[in-house]
Amino acid sequence: MLAHRRHVSPLYFLLISLSVLILDQVTKHLVMSYVIPFDVIRVLPFLNIIYVTNPGGAFGLFRGLGVTFFIVVSSLAIVVMAVLFIYDKVNRLSYSLLLGGAAGNITDRISYGHVVDFLDIHVGGFHWPTFNVADSALLIGFFLLLFYVIFGGKTHRP
Repeated sequence: MLAHRRHVSPLYFLLISLSVLILDQVTKHLVMSYVIPFDVIRVLPFLNIIYVTNPGGAFGLFRGLGVTFFIVVSSLAIVVMAVLFIYDKVNRLSYSLLLGGAAGNITDRISYGHVVDFLDIHVGGFHWPTFNVADSALLIGFFLLLFYVIFGGKTHRP
């Protein structure tokens, strides 16, 4: 990652987290303001904008557990990622994306009681579950971390 080449300030990575959070919340606000729920707006042959809500976890799983459960679990995950961000300097980019994404979705859960999703990617009859900017950051952060663990060696510990 970037930390291998030269020292990069932790503030740089915190700005990435903040940028993810802001972009996530701004795009969700625009969708809630200008898109009627469940209306499909075709952007590209494989991309639609559709305003849906998700009271569950990833891909709508575990809907019955309630918003309080997801707020508690998300809060704990944010604390763990923040600690890892401090101590694992090699993977700060991954943690900054994970923190920004988790912050975006927990903001929705606290504000609305659900997560706002709007990106619908499809190929033929296959539709990926609708997602948002925060979900994208979470997925990219997870795969960067996984890639490093598999191909880059063990995480750095002080």
